[in-house]
Amino acid sequence: MKWFGSAILAILMVGSLRAETIVSTGDLGLVVERASGSLLLVDQSERASVTRITGLGDLSHASLVYSPDQRFAYVFGRDGGLTKVDIVEKQIAGRVVQSGNAIGGAISDDGTLVAVSNYEPGGVRIFDAETLEMVADIPTGSKTIGLVDAPGRKFVFTLWDEGETWITDMSSGGPQITKITEIGANPYDALITGDGRLYITGLFGEDGLTALDLWNPEPKPIRVLPDYGRGQQDLPVYKMPHLEGWARAGREFVLPAVGHHQVLWIDGQSLAETGRTDTYGQPVFAMARPDGRQVWVNFAHPLNDTIQVIDTLTKEVVHEFKPGPAVLHMEFSPRGHEVWISVRDAGKVMIYDTRTFEKRGEIDAESPSGIFFTSRAHKTGL
Repeated sequence: MKWFGSAILAILMVGSLRAETIVSTGDLGLVVERASGSLLLVDQSERASVTRITGLGDLSHASLVYSPDQRFAYVFGRDGGLTKVDIVEKQIAGRVVQSGNAIGGAISDDGTLVAVSNYEPGGVRIFDAETLEMVADIPTGSKTIGLVDAPGRKFVFTLWDEGETWITDMSSGGPQITKITEIGANPYDALITGDGRLYITGLFGEDGLTALDLWNPEPKPIRVLPDYGRGQQDLPVYKMPHLEGWARAGREFVLPAVGHHQVLWIDGQSLAETGRTDTYGQPVFAMARPDGRQVWVNFAHPLNDTIQVIDTLTKEVVHEFKPGPAVLHMEFSPRGHEVWISVRDAGKVMIYDTRTFEKRGEIDAESPSGIFFTSRAHKTGL
């Protein structure tokens, strides 16, 4: 019977080795540690850090996207670095410094291309997601902002200096570019709806926003809220709001106003204004809980220690609290039962129940900023 016992032991050992090599990525996320050029790999269910990945350069305004299988993160650094991170192996899988100053990026819907938006020298560069070899260089003569993926292997981005939006179609190999003019003065950020239909650009040089219906074969600029702010004195803008954390709550969009202590409500179909909510400070992110029942808002310096929660039925603030100094970013769990909040100057990521507002845990982090869960891999525009 010795052979039988040995066989069972061998099977158990093989099973143990396989178990040790299996890594489930669906419950993981990455926290940007902006001061140290590192990422903190975190486990949502455990509310804990797993490891730290270093050597990513300048992450002072970093963002990232995930491959469709949730294994790889593509990190866009302010120093122009594009870094591919393997969260299964917990290490850098590739890195290129592709410009002097970058400001975000996107991954194509099929996961094969990664595009980077640049301030210096401007333009957009597109890379093979597997090898990080450049496959397209698109000069614009302008800083580019609001780069997002769109269905059909397309990327959409906007030019700060020129007030134009370009749609780049990569479905046939090389870039086929459609240029749309008269977007408005100094567009500063943009978003795309989850269905890939509306691309909405915020304007810094004038009041209002501009929308494009990408389902239209020949999209034309649609002015949205052209009179918001008229008759009011703009406040100094300490930090530009981010539209990429946009909220869609039911049939409405909720967007941060520029230079005002307000968030703006817009009908999702007519794009007409439906209301405004006065806020504690100048909003930076206005983010909807995944079910759309709440919108959580954080604020620019010097009022960046506070978060307000807005009820989307009444459009009223229903909760306000102070997690700590320099609240930079929020990320909801995929079904919205928790929210993770980066508190940079406390060196913490704090975790709250979104219904009771009770604190559920905290994680030490080095100057944390952006928080990105792997569930983003399956969402357009994120």
